[in-house]
Amino acid sequence: MSTVSEISTKPADVIPHESVRRRAGLTLAALLGFYFVVAYLMMPALWEHYVHAHPLLEDVPTIVYTTTGIPGDPLNVALIGTETEVKKIILKAGWYPADPLTLKSCLEIAEATVLKRSYDEAPVSSLYYEKRKEDLAFEQPVGPDPRERHHVRFWRTTKHDTDGRPVWIGSATFDRRVGLSHTTGEITHHIAADVDAERDHLMANLQATGDLEKLYSIPNFHKVKSGRNGGGDPWHTDGALRVGIVKP
Repeated sequence: MSTVSEISTKPADVIPHESVRRRAGLTLAALLGFYFVVAYLMMPALWEHYVHAHPLLEDVPTIVYTTTGIPGDPLNVALIGTETEVKKIILKAGWYPADPLTLKSCLEIAEATVLKRSYDEAPVSSLYYEKRKEDLAFEQPVGPDPRERHHVRFWRTTKHDTDGRPVWIGSATFDRRVGLSHTTGEITHHIAADVDAERDHLMANLQATGDLEKLYSIPNFHKVKSGRNGGGDPWHTDGALRVGIVKP
């Protein structure tokens, strides 16, 4: 015959085990449900958006070249939009279109640099993407003369988004001073090594206009994350390409 103490302790022994098993079952079910949502719903949707928004950007070159074939500046930005849309948003962001590189413009930039005069539309040297020089070039002056400036070159690629708008790949760098090229001895601008800072500066300016539909990064676009450009200047990057989709 069971005593009172024996009867009273049996439910206390059984209930905790059942409660633990129940909680474990609920936790397992929740984890499985979370896994299902992430693996079968969220990730496919994200990859579908990735494919839609990244029209084969992973197979474009990562640097451009000088006229003599020397590796130049790294590509670090991209815009998706028509030529008119791209021009409008960059101008609205406070950047100026660079003058064509001619003898006259070269003399003007030399005079402005020596005499410390402003030249907001100073030309930029030509760089080549798939054997084509830049289609668009813009700059944002810093200080009273062209010695220091933010600048970016864009090349129109053969790629398009699903709406048929072209993809523009670009190289944004900061000119910190004028000097002689370390590779050719020519007079040139020397760039700051941190090209990511210039990439982020440009995209922050564009985002501030309110005319970007979306801004995102493609990590590890650059597999080689440091090097030297055509003027012999060192550069380094975290490897990401910043992409902006301009509002139609």
